[in-house]
Amino acid sequence: MSDDLRQATLPDDSRQTTFSDDLRRRALELDAADELAKHREKFALDADTVYLDGNSLGALPAHVPARMADVITREWGELRIRSWDESGWWTAPERIGDRIAPIVGAARGQIVVGDSTSVNVFKAVVAAARLSGDGRDEILVDATTFPTDGYIAQSAARMTGHRIVACDPTAMADAVSERTALALVNHVDFRTGRLQDLPGITAALHAAGALAVWDLCHSAGALPVGLDAHGVDLAVGCTYKYLNGGPGSPAYLYVAERHQGGFDSPLPGWNSHADPFAMTPGYEAAAGAVRGRVGTPDILSLLALEASLDVWDGVAIEDVRAKSLALTDFFLECVRAYVPEGRVRSVTPEAHGERGSQTALSCEDAPAVMAELIRRGVVGDLRRPDVLRFGFTPLYVGFEDAERAARTLAEVLADLPARGRTV
Repeated sequence: MSDDLRQATLPDDSRQTTFSDDLRRRALELDAADELAKHREKFALDADTVYLDGNSLGALPAHVPARMADVITREWGELRIRSWDESGWWTAPERIGDRIAPIVGAARGQIVVGDSTSVNVFKAVVAAARLSGDGRDEILVDATTFPTDGYIAQSAARMTGHRIVACDPTAMADAVSERTALALVNHVDFRTGRLQDLPGITAALHAAGALAVWDLCHSAGALPVGLDAHGVDLAVGCTYKYLNGGPGSPAYLYVAERHQGGFDSPLPGWNSHADPFAMTPGYEAAAGAVRGRVGTPDILSLLALEASLDVWDGVAIEDVRAKSLALTDFFLECVRAYVPEGRVRSVTPEAHGERGSQTALSCEDAPAVMAELIRRGVVGDLRRPDVLRFGFTPLYVGFEDAERAARTLAEVLADLPARGRTV
């Protein structure tokens, strides 16, 4: 046996797996050369845990608790109602939207933050259906979409007299027709991590006279999106994944500047009124992205998100993308080296142009495997019935994390020798 390898005998039978000291050394070298590695210290993370679930809930930026203590004790506790003006509470939805804008490739004045992703999907789909005009009665929906997007789209279709046409995003360019009003597409598939062709699908929709509505929940903060560059019409996204805004942090709505004058929100709340404090019975929409607001914003969550976005200061999304691809490549290499053939199968595309920032492995006994991984300090998540998901957040996940996760996965599978057995 070479000095770079050691054999670990597995319990219950004579099977063996091989762990590579060379892969461990490479992980350390890659971490040492990583320009983004310094950002890990900005997050509240413990050394004993490999956290690979930032695609569900991002880690806490370490400075946020102090900021929230000030918000609660001074801005709310002392200034009270004065903070709507003196602490900038009233303008927070647009101000924070402008901070998200460069991360998703948008100019200022096109993003408003507030409400949940589901609510913003509803606003975007109904508004896009209204913008598309008469004679277009179909809404294309990503057949692999996150379920709530499908639920919302179906409700919006009933309200607007449209019908839903579900199709695979890879075939959407062929499915669009003169009857298509809009398409609602997930930029990254939440199960498999497949990255969809945002520029190509958007261009195909526009060529047919339809609008493009994109869900960015699994791409914003992980890779360049280019909303303005690719002519996206409307987009929505959450902020608690790669943007690290906290559990249930408010989502955002992007309305391209060219559509803002005609954006007809199905939820015309007092916050989106041109003169909200006039308290008039008639509704007159405000100008710009403010039209996407509805009711009183959730200030505590908004300001926690705003503080969390400080970790992006000086970070280029292109560098994040480069590290994301390197991390997922390295993790898959380690899985292939450590895990016995046939025990797992990657359902995440190998091609960089088709991959988000997660890897998804199909695995028998996936629920038991993930439970044991978490018990051993490797935190990913599960999508039933058989998908293990591992999210790689480049601001705080390193190559040593990737190697340890693959090694632990091999150890867990070694302790789970037969289908149907629990760990």
